[in-house]
Amino acid sequence: MDTNILLESGTNELEILEFKVADNFYGINVAKIIEILNYQHVTPVPNSHPFVEGIFMPRDTMISVINLRKCLGYPDDPKVEGLFFITNFNSLNTAFHVDQVLGIHRVSWEDINTPDSTISSDESGVATGIIKLENRLVVILDFEKIVSNINPETGLKVSDLDDMKDRDRSASPILIAEDSPLLSKLIVECLKKAGYTNLNVNPNGLEAWEKLNDYKDKGTVLDDVHLIVTDIEMPKMDGHRLCKLVKEDEVMRNLPVIIFSSLINDDIRRKGESVGADAQLTKPEIGKLVEAIDGLVDKYEAGRKKKK
Repeated sequence: MDTNILLESGTNELEILEFKVADNFYGINVAKIIEILNYQHVTPVPNSHPFVEGIFMPRDTMISVINLRKCLGYPDDPKVEGLFFITNFNSLNTAFHVDQVLGIHRVSWEDINTPDSTISSDESGVATGIIKLENRLVVILDFEKIVSNINPETGLKVSDLDDMKDRDRSASPILIAEDSPLLSKLIVECLKKAGYTNLNVNPNGLEAWEKLNDYKDKGTVLDDVHLIVTDIEMPKMDGHRLCKLVKEDEVMRNLPVIIFSSLINDDIRRKGESVGADAQLTKPEIGKLVEAIDGLVDKYEAGRKKKK
């Protein structure tokens, strides 16, 4: 899907596609969307998850369709045909059936509020943010969690770490910026399994940046952090902005930054390169993340020893 809008990397902006399900307003990052299609007939798949409406084949590519009415707990409305938007994240194409698409808005991550625990718990919540547009509240949905709840195989591949037991990398502190409580917990568990137990976890890029500056003010930032792992999509400050700020800072610019996101495609990769990311990996590949961390931490620590 071509929105004809090219955002400059690291500006902390994004484009949200606003859509309706029942009488409520929801949003998705445009970067996840390939195209929007009018409703098409789908073929039901026996014994599939109740939220999966079926499959269809636009341009000879088979794609599963998730019914967001069912997923969000709304009853079917036979009078509403709706439409599909096709997404790509976690290296997977998925279509979502919604009632109506309302338009695209350019917004700042600063304006997106993190839902509190009464709205979005670790286990059941599917809201990553809430933004006020004009006189309405728009809920940004966690589509990765929706899909992984239906098919856990699309989540982090923890089995990739089975050969990394009994390692001690506790002398290498890592700072993490990840807004999803569930994913944050999984990443921490996976890194600890790989021997990285000295972890500093932050729920968004802004808090990670403030933590880095606290260390910088104390004169310890290069000792307290040996590598940064950041998501892209986060309220308050996204990962591209965080990476840009780190790489433009005279003290911190040599800190390695890994972007670990469900959104890594060619366009996003170019944006990551433009803000100086040292590595960019897609979220299911936790084993590749640990391999990248190993290499970049070893290089960083070797460089620090030479300077001393």
